[in-house]
Parts: sequence; C-alpha cells; structure tokens
Amino acid sequence: MTLVIAAPPQRPYDKAVSELIDNRAHRVRTLKDIIKRLHGGESPDTVRGALRDIVQQTDYSEIVEMEQQLMAEGMPVEEVQCMCDLHSEVTREVLVPAPAPLVAPGHPADTLKRENDALRGAILRLRRAIGAIKGLDDDAPGGPALLEWRQAVNDLMDVDKHFQRKENAFFPCLERHGINGPSKVMWAKDDEIRQLVKALNEALTQTTATAGEWKVIADTLAATAIKQMEEMFYKEENILLPMCFGNFTDQEWSEIWAASPRYGWCLVEPGKGFKPVEAVLRETVRIERSQAVLLPTGHLDLKQLIGIFSTLPVDLTFVDADDRVAFFSEGPDRIFARSRAILGRKVQNCHPPKSVETVERILEDFRAGTQSVAEFWIQMHGKFVHVRYFAVRDEGGDYLGTLEVTQEVSRIRSLEGERRLLEYDQPGVAV
Repeated sequence: MTLVIAAPPQRPYDKAVSELIDNRAHRVRTLKDIIKRLHGGESPDTVRGALRDIVQQTDYSEIVEMEQQLMAEGMPVEEVQCMCDLHSEVTREVLVPAPAPLVAPGHPADTLKRENDALRGAILRLRRAIGAIKGLDDDAPGGPALLEWRQAVNDLMDVDKHFQRKENAFFPCLERHGINGPSKVMWAKDDEIRQLVKALNEALTQTTATAGEWKVIADTLAATAIKQMEEMFYKEENILLPMCFGNFTDQEWSEIWAASPRYGWCLVEPGKGFKPVEAVLRETVRIERSQAVLLPTGHLDLKQLIGIFSTLPVDLTFVDADDRVAFFSEGPDRIFARSRAILGRKVQNCHPPKSVETVERILEDFRAGTQSVAEFWIQMHGKFVHVRYFAVRDEGGDYLGTLEVTQEVSRIRSLEGERRLLEYDQPGVAV
C-alpha cells in the first residue's frame, strides 16, 4: 500500500508572500534591463518613462540589489556609477522617501545628516558669490564676491573627512551584511567629487583672472561640483542611511561612533545624547598583559609591544595571506587614518575602486613570488610621503601576507652634512 501525503493547502498569507517575492524579483529584473539598455547606448530619454514607472513601485533595497547583480555579472563599477546617475535623478522625482528613524544627537546617522546640512550651507554661499560675480562686467576683477567664493570652497574641501568616515566606518559594516555593490559605486563617486572640489580650489589660486573667466569656471567646474555633491547628499540620506538602519545593530552603530573621531568632523561637531553600547571588535586576539610574547631574539609583554608600535616613526599595516587586514599600528601622527572597523576586512575593499587594480597586481606578484617590494612616493598636503609594500614570507618562503610601511620623509630628505654631537630637536621636558 502506498501512503500518499497531500500537500497542505496554500494559505492566503503564503500566496501573498509568494506574489510579493515574485513581484520584487520582476522589478529588479526590469531595473537591470533598463540600466543595460543605457549601457548598450540607448538614449536616456527613451528609457526615462519606463524607469519612472518602475521606480514608483520600488524602494531603495531593490535599487541596491539591482546594482549588486550588475556588478556580479561583470559590469565595471565605473559604468554602473554612470548609468545609475540617471535612475537616481528619476528616483528623486517620484520616490517618496520613508521617514528616517528618530535618533539621538551624536548618533552617526545624525552627524552625517548635520554635516550634509553644513555642506549645503557652503554651497548656498558659493551660489550667492557666483551670482554676484555674474553681475559684474567681464573685464572687472572678482572683488569681494571672489573672497566669499574662496571661503565657501575652503569649507567644501572639508568633505574629505565626511567621505573618509563613510568609507572606512560605514562601508565595512554594510559588507558584514553582504552589501558591497552600492558602497563601491558610492566610493567611486566620492573620489570624483574630491577631484572636482580640489580642481575648483586650485583654480582659485589664480590672481589675475577677470570676472568673465570666473563666469566660465562657474558654469563648468563649479556647476558640476555642486551638482555631484547635491546628488551625493540625496544618495546618502535616501539610499545609504535606509540601508544602514535596515541592517545595523546597536553594536555596529556604536563601532561607527567609536571609530569616527579618527577621521575628524566635517564643518560641525557631533551632538550629545547618543549612548553607545560597548563595542566588541570582531576577530580580536586577547593576550593577557602579563603574558610575554616569545620571539627568536627576545621576549616582550603586551604593554611593551603597544609602546614600541606607538613609538615607531612609521605607520604599519599588515594584510594576511587571505588579503584581510590583520593589524595596524597606532602612532600619534598617522598619515593615513585607520579605523578598527577595517580589521578582518578584505584589503581590496579598503581602497577606492580606481586603486584596486594596482592593489591586486601587488598582491598577485607577492603571492607568486615574482616580486617582494613595491614602492611609491607622493606629495600630499605639504608632506613628502614614502609608501613601501613588503612581501612577508616564512623560513620556507611561503607567503604570509603583505606589510605596508608609510613614512613622512620631508625632514629626512632635507638633511645635509653630519650631526655627530648630541643635540635635541625638541626642548626638554622637566619631570
């Protein structure tokens, strides 16, 4: 005798959930199809109507899923970035943002939005200065309006702190939840804005330009920078933060809060009122302070090790054989800020998209054993920075990871002659 077990009848709730999932998948497929049509060269005007219709039925999470699927299928980040500018513009036209949760002053989301408001204020002052210059004759000097323009752009340069905190504190937490596509697109856009604001600031070093020349800069470089920054404000507040609120735990918000001071604040100080939970770092190794670390050439306790790494005149970052950040030193004057949120993070995700190819090349060459040192030097904010990467191998030659050593060497490069007698460069401190 064959026992036949009948399937339970489908409840209305089950059917509704199934239809919801199917509709969501359909909308994501439709979004991808529209973006691919743009990628294939179709005019934005021909797809704007279809994009507007689908956006009216969707929310931020489906746009995020669409971006991740496109990149997973091989579309470069830069192309997704360009294609998504249009859907972001249409989204702004028709999508009604969900109300953001109420958070205490000082909460990372509150600080991010307050910084955006301060940057909007700087843009308003920039527009006012541009309007005044456009009222001048072409042959006239910029006058007081140009001074206001310079002050506004100087404030906009502070956006780098805002972006660094987002990229190094917010994005790693998103990656824990499997969300990495939108952060890559947003980071590429951040870099574009950085370059635009930097170019605008450099243009302001001209001292002989006339009002007519400033008008050209206003209609080209300044207009593009303003548009891109305002687009980023929208994406942060209507895509990034909803993603974060939908996924982050109180502990993760606390980790971001704890890491934030490393990057500084953009134009405003954080408020008071947010109460973080005790942040617990992932993948930390606990070593008792009294326990010695035995090495082939001696032994050190934890307190001594921390002291040594904090005193070295170089910044160290170690990436293990799986390309994950395992350690970084915490000297008093780090050249490139580091957040503990990057521990355990893939090093490829710690760099802007345009640098990832170089990072991959170094790691591949080190892992294959064809190279052991990569060296760079850059001039940054009046400093001459020497950056070296070393392949770390065990006694048998097996690859253990990569060590980054960064040092500000302006003073070293300026040394001449000899110093053979004791002479302190800093005044003594009485104890």
